[in-house]
Amino acid sequence: MTHVTEHPLVRGGRSAALATACVRGGVAAGLGLGALAVLVIAAWISSPYPDSGAGGALHLAAGLWLLAHGADLVRTDTLSGLPAPLGVVPMLLVALPVWLVHRAARDTLDAGDEGDRPRPSTSAAVAAVAGGYLLVAAATVAYSESGPLPADLTTAGLWLPAVVVGAAGAGAWTALGRPMPGQRQAAAALRAMGLGLVTLLGGGAVAAAVSLALHARQAQAAYTGLVGEWSGSVSVLLLALALLPNMAVWGAAYGLGPGFTLGTGATATPLGLAGDPAVPPFPLLAALPAEGRGTWIHWAVVAVPLAAAVLQGRRVGRSAGTWTARDTALTALGAAWGCGAAVAVLAAAAGGPLGTGRLAAFGPVWWQAGAATVLWGACVGVPVSLGVRAWGRRALRPMRKQKQKQKQKQKQKPVPVPVVAGAESGAMGAMDAPSPSPSPALSTAPAVLKGLLSGLVPAPGAVPPPAPSASGAGQTQPHDSGTAPEPAPARVGSDAGSGPGADLDPDGDRYGDPYGGRYTDPYDDSGFEPYDYLPAAWEPASPPPPAPPAPSAD
Repeated sequence: MTHVTEHPLVRGGRSAALATACVRGGVAAGLGLGALAVLVIAAWISSPYPDSGAGGALHLAAGLWLLAHGADLVRTDTLSGLPAPLGVVPMLLVALPVWLVHRAARDTLDAGDEGDRPRPSTSAAVAAVAGGYLLVAAATVAYSESGPLPADLTTAGLWLPAVVVGAAGAGAWTALGRPMPGQRQAAAALRAMGLGLVTLLGGGAVAAAVSLALHARQAQAAYTGLVGEWSGSVSVLLLALALLPNMAVWGAAYGLGPGFTLGTGATATPLGLAGDPAVPPFPLLAALPAEGRGTWIHWAVVAVPLAAAVLQGRRVGRSAGTWTARDTALTALGAAWGCGAAVAVLAAAAGGPLGTGRLAAFGPVWWQAGAATVLWGACVGVPVSLGVRAWGRRALRPMRKQKQKQKQKQKQKPVPVPVVAGAESGAMGAMDAPSPSPSPALSTAPAVLKGLLSGLVPAPGAVPPPAPSASGAGQTQPHDSGTAPEPAPARVGSDAGSGPGADLDPDGDRYGDPYGGRYTDPYDDSGFEPYDYLPAAWEPASPPPPAPPAPSAD
């Protein structure tokens, strides 16, 4: 028996592939950190009154990079001297590190297709890329502890690995061709969830943009009060751009119903703004609704989650052509739960604390936004999916009925029975006559078949009948349609099939064709074979022809 062992070069190749993946993860982390460091140092250089040196700028860049991964920062230089948390993540900053990790994992699995190097498994590639990235992240957390914005260890240990592993998993999924689940219901639920989430966030962004346009003067006044030199204007503008995705999530949460909190004592919903808000001066916060009860403009934002739930249910209903109502409802409910989970994660990232006391809660409450999304999907999306499914099946019913009718007509259509040409007049007369009862027809069927086989199958060694002569010997005389033709005399015995009377059966028997005709070709077809046609069960067999008269002695 031959034992298969792994070659050391193969083991070394796999280890080298994993090491390369780990290096790719570290390089991705360094690129993201370096990009933010360049922006911060450029702002520090262009500032006419810098508060700290280059070390402070690098610590600020490290803090922003960790904040982009969901880790809360702690401000130590406050007026009260007490540390204050900073947990609102500029979500546009998240796009850069997530894209870098995604590309590193994708390139790691795609690199196995080129060259002779072994390709690592999917789980190993994700773990290697995430491990290399997290090593750089751990060093950055340790470095930020000595700066003005250290990272909170609890949130850094929770959110940072989750973001990195999720982005690496998405890159591996892309490298594998973005496969969907094998079950059609699960794939349809994921597609409907994505459509509902995109619709919800897009509608929230539109609602926030409209509100900001209506409060353009207040936003301009807040922007002018914050900026000084051109470097300050650029910094505030970049921060506003980084917070635009947060604004879309806030608008979506506002339309869902729970709204968002503006401090511990104020809540903004479509019904109105209740409480005493604690809002710092910032251009984007000028788009917040005014105090008091909401008007029809505020209530119109409810159309955003309504449209998202309708589109989500419509997508499920269009996919449920042959599903049962139970499977359709469960699929729509699964899409609602998936969309609710995604909205809860986004709401947790878009909000957070901005300080202590009244600013300890700022932005959407994640569990309220997620629960409201599930309720919209269950109350609107499920009925819409069932209705779309029923409408689609109703449109198919006329086509199915028409096909069934066509099948029934084809089954009821009588099959035409061919008639031998020699006995056409007799067959037509038999068809015009009243049809016999089924029992006599069935009883005469064996006799008909016996006569057909004995009369039409040529015997071995038989000579085919000769062509009719010019004198008309062996031809059938014309007769009236009501009388049967008289058969010509034929010799019976060993010399049957030759001579002037050989136009009967080639076997030489006296019974002839079961239809009463002669063994001739009425269509002048050389390939005509009368045994290609069998008599129907209802056609009676004709009696045998009378024997020819004996020749006289004269």
